[in-house]
Amino acid sequence: MLRAAGLRLLTLAEHYGIPADEDIDDEDWLRLASSQDWVVFMKDTRIRYNRRERDVVTAHSVRCFCLSSQQLKADDMAARYLGNLDAITQACQEPGPFIYAVHKNRIERLPLGTDN
Repeated sequence: MLRAAGLRLLTLAEHYGIPADEDIDDEDWLRLASSQDWVVFMKDTRIRYNRRERDVVTAHSVRCFCLSSQQLKADDMAARYLGNLDAITQACQEPGPFIYAVHKNRIERLPLGTDN
């Protein structure tokens, strides 16, 4: 659905291969995303509470968009990103680091959090 809408995507499985993608540390692929100037779409907003991951996002100025609900089906996930694409594009005009929650009808910039 995202590719059909014209977005250029690269999944972890496409980049690292299956099943190697399952063994890649989040810190490693976040660094890769930063080095390639990629914008990250992910499912989990809790990344901001994981100190190591948050430190990589901050240190490498990663630009992240996370779904506000992890219970969505794939089509609903894609619809959330596409429904907010104008706001996402506008947010990407600013440099990272940042993490935005992608809600049904809006995006919300999240604080980078603290350890929990």
